[in-house]
Amino acid sequence: MARMTRSLLALAIAISAAPAQTDDARQRLITSLNDIGIRQARQRATEVARIQTPADAARRSNDVRSRLSKLIGGVPEAGKTVVVRQFGSVEGDGFRVEKLAYESLPGLWVTANLYVPRAGSGRRPAVLLWPGHEASGKLGQYNWGANLANNGIIAMAVDPIGQGERLQHYDPEREESKVGGSTGEHGMAAWSTLLLGQHVSQYFLTDAMRGVDYLTKRADVDAARIGAFGCSGGGTATAYLAALDPRIKVAAVACYITSFEALLPAVGPQEAEQTIPHFLEDGLDFGDWVELAAPKPYAIVSTESDMFPFAGARQTYEEAKRIWKIHGAEDRLQWITGPGGHGNLGPISPQILGFLVRWLKDETTPPEFKQYKPMRREDLLVTPTGQLSTSIGSETYESINRKDARAVIAAIRHAPAKAEDIRMIADMAPAPQKTLSNLVVLKTAERDGYRLESVSLEGSAAGSAPGLMALPPGAGRKPAVLMLDAQSVDAVAARPDVARLAKSGRVVAILQLRGTPGPNTPVQSPLLGPFNLIALRAMLVGRTIVGMRVEDTLRMVDQLVARPDVDPASITLYGNGAMGVVALHAAALDKRINRVVIENTLVSYRSAILQPLHRNLPEIGLAGVLRKYDLGDLMLAIAPAPVTVVNPVDAMGQPEPLDEARKELSYVFAGGSVKLMERSLRDPLPIE
Repeated sequence: MARMTRSLLALAIAISAAPAQTDDARQRLITSLNDIGIRQARQRATEVARIQTPADAARRSNDVRSRLSKLIGGVPEAGKTVVVRQFGSVEGDGFRVEKLAYESLPGLWVTANLYVPRAGSGRRPAVLLWPGHEASGKLGQYNWGANLANNGIIAMAVDPIGQGERLQHYDPEREESKVGGSTGEHGMAAWSTLLLGQHVSQYFLTDAMRGVDYLTKRADVDAARIGAFGCSGGGTATAYLAALDPRIKVAAVACYITSFEALLPAVGPQEAEQTIPHFLEDGLDFGDWVELAAPKPYAIVSTESDMFPFAGARQTYEEAKRIWKIHGAEDRLQWITGPGGHGNLGPISPQILGFLVRWLKDETTPPEFKQYKPMRREDLLVTPTGQLSTSIGSETYESINRKDARAVIAAIRHAPAKAEDIRMIADMAPAPQKTLSNLVVLKTAERDGYRLESVSLEGSAAGSAPGLMALPPGAGRKPAVLMLDAQSVDAVAARPDVARLAKSGRVVAILQLRGTPGPNTPVQSPLLGPFNLIALRAMLVGRTIVGMRVEDTLRMVDQLVARPDVDPASITLYGNGAMGVVALHAAALDKRINRVVIENTLVSYRSAILQPLHRNLPEIGLAGVLRKYDLGDLMLAIAPAPVTVVNPVDAMGQPEPLDEARKELSYVFAGGSVKLMERSLRDPLPIE
């Protein structure tokens, strides 16, 4: 019986056993995003239900393929000549394993084990085996490679990015990734590529298509009989490949296919390559990956207690079955189901093998699925050191992305960011909207020299946003300071700056913006931080954390300018850390904000690509932002209102030396409205 590797099982257990969120505000945001996504999914289902003829199905497929190509940054070209390096072979039980690496992109290598049957001759069918998120990569596919080979099918098991011999951030001293497991490696690459408007799934697809290119060129492979099979993350890659590469004639996708209507209220999106920005907003769902493959033989493989909900798999299967029936090929679609949790393929492995053999070899006699004694790990490793980075110096997705970024950055002519670009990139409404927000006072407490009100900003789609107001005594209109910070409003209110500003006659408003993590927020990688999963969820439905927070900020500005005790011509916006990015976006859109102070904030988006590593980028990342503007361009848009940049940080959140920050932002200082400075914990906040 086939079993998941320990790392894949641990991932499934960690996700299924994650404690419930106790952060009510964050959960309300998740619920509101789910509501948007479910409405989008149901609208799509209505459109698909209108398909009645093969011509209808073809029109839908052409449209979906075009949408997907745009969303991921283009579908790679098939039929390329592939550079291959051989690293020997090892004999198995009825087959040999060829150890090789092939180029996916120039300088970017993919390690693979090729299982070749010893018996027989001539051209044979072939299957591309894509592993799940297990750290061992291709080594976990040994039993499948052996079974396929001994049934006369060549099988090629590959290492995905961040797995096996392809760690993108390999630490040779610790012999492990610097950024965590495969989800961490995938996420690091994904958020870097997103800044350029690309999606990491394009790279996964390129790796797979170059593997198919290699198989089609082999003299012992029948190019008309190539299939693909994968489970979990491997199911994702297989679904993408089967949908977008017509050379895949048979596909089996395990423990991935469900529906977003079922997934969103359950675990939600979990992986970067599985989450494409605007996917649901553009009218797409899991069913589109399946139905793009129609009417080729296709197996949806599901386990009854999977984290990818079984009910969603049923929903997608029933929809797809109707599409296959329209094509007159209902017998080619199969739903293979079995007991157990995520990746528990053991009980149904014979059925999966039988499906592949049936449609690749036209054999109806069910084959026996055997348990083969695994080879030693060192016998299956391709490279001498067990890692591409220390053996042949492979490029990484991020090193390739950095090269692309330099070309994009070199072509940029910095100018004030345009409001329409900001709203588009941050996924906000295209024009200012009348808000129905309301500031509710919950309780009041007297302080030494000012009054402190606990308030709630109502009217957000995700419910209320908590806040505090520090109000100085006396009549008349006063300058106001709106403070944005990741810490709780109580923690911010306890800082000396708040009392100082209030006692000096300023109205101080503190607002806790949407998405603030709670004590049980799941963190997949320390560098991705606590916002990764909620950022993925937001992207699916066409929202961003930055955009939603900017909307909340502007609602609070509405409240401030309407107050009789606030001078609407004197509103300062302060943003600390990631909230500095929010403050820059808000002030670039709203000229009622006439001064901005940001502190401990990223110096530029481009630095997040050009540095080898980044931290907490999901909280501030925006798809395609560098093709439209950088943070300095927001400062230009805010001018002539002054912007003070205090203690800027690099992409890892470390202090950026002022001379380096001045070089990075050199284009913003000509007008004299931007000031760069340092302050210690003892220095007052520079708001005069």
